[in-house]
Amino acid sequence: MRTTSTAIGLTALRIVLGVVFIAHGAQKFAQGIPNVVQGFSGMGVPLAEVAAPLVAGLELVGGILLVLGVATRVVGVLLTVDMVVAGFLAHGTAGFYSQDGGFEYVLVLAVASLAVALTGPGRFSLDALVLKSSRRRRGVEEPLPA
Repeated sequence: MRTTSTAIGLTALRIVLGVVFIAHGAQKFAQGIPNVVQGFSGMGVPLAEVAAPLVAGLELVGGILLVLGVATRVVGVLLTVDMVVAGFLAHGTAGFYSQDGGFEYVLVLAVASLAVALTGPGRFSLDALVLKSSRRRRGVEEPLPA
């Protein structure tokens, strides 16, 4: 059943997740992409020169899109992949706990991103607004997502 509390929950998840990714993407740009390339290389990330700006851009722009509720399913999938790769390449050998450099934090971000990808943005998003407008123009009276 689609309820207002579900819509609020999805909105809260999407916005907080987006803010976290904005912060991490902005941090990578603030450090300087060459420094991120060096860090990625040290972690064994293949094609670090390509991966660093792509990851920084994905996290920054993807976070903004999540906050706004735009292309949330696609962004959610891309951020899930980003975090799974980070978990394997940078955190997998350090154990579970993030305080030890483990995969705990990236696991939470990956699963939250996957949840957004699977459920969609919720009723309070630009995606839902566009969908509602499109349905109205076509004369379709279908229920909107939660």
